[in-house]
Amino acid sequence: MNDNLEVLRLSGSLGAEVRGIALADAAAADAEKIRSLLTEHLVLFFPEQHLSVEEHAAFGRHFGKLEGHPNLQNPFADQPEIFELVATRGGIADEWHSDITFQAQPSIMAILNMVKCPEIGGDTMWANMYKAYDELSPPMQDLCDGLTALHDALPHGKPESMTIHPVVRVHPETKRKSLFVNEHFTRRIVELSHQESDHLLAYLTRWAANPRFTVRYRWSQGTIAMWDNRCTQHYVLNDFDQERIIQRVTVMGDEPKAAGPPKWEPYVRGRHAGASSRYDRQLNKFLGRRAGSLESNRKQDASGS
Repeated sequence: MNDNLEVLRLSGSLGAEVRGIALADAAAADAEKIRSLLTEHLVLFFPEQHLSVEEHAAFGRHFGKLEGHPNLQNPFADQPEIFELVATRGGIADEWHSDITFQAQPSIMAILNMVKCPEIGGDTMWANMYKAYDELSPPMQDLCDGLTALHDALPHGKPESMTIHPVVRVHPETKRKSLFVNEHFTRRIVELSHQESDHLLAYLTRWAANPRFTVRYRWSQGTIAMWDNRCTQHYVLNDFDQERIIQRVTVMGDEPKAAGPPKWEPYVRGRHAGASSRYDRQLNKFLGRRAGSLESNRKQDASGS
């Protein structure tokens, strides 16, 4: 294991740049040291690595099972675990998000290779979701602890791909709580009406992007970045005109766990169906509920029949 790593913190909340190791030659012991640094800093950057597709995938396998992106095409038939995104004048994820939260077992971590970057623009920001939770007021923490949220793949054109996760998840290794909703994939707080959900999600997603929780990284070609999707979100700045090419592997296999069971049942409309019922259709579909029967079921329960 390389004991001469140079580690430079990049902000007060998260992020560190690491030098003194060739990731193409990383052994299992090196991977454990890197895992420890990732636990501490949440996102790591390794400049001047210039990994091949094969080296990139091999490095990623040190950290768990790799899967290709479920909705984006992979140009590397011989390396199905890697996907590539080529962008010019946009075409990037310029909304805060954690990767693939529309699946029941979303990404544990991502490892990105900056193959080609613009001379100006195209930076990426990350935010610390431990801090986003910790700095909520105790009453807001208590409310969020008891809620769940519906996530879907609408940004990828697949709104039918959806799942429910806790609004606050507990990291399986650190046992710390983190906020787990994002503006890109989170659609609805399950236990709230759509109006209440819209207000709370708007607040939480703005809060998660508080500059005090963030780090911004200016890329250089050949840099490898890796981040923990269980306690961070990220955002790509859509401010460039030149070509930007990234390749990424995704470590999968984690099911978000809440600190406890939801405190309330999923929301059921308390009045007759009307035009606004459309806001509940997606939630009802996921839960397997017939919207037309909800009001009558509620009345039967209330009458004890």
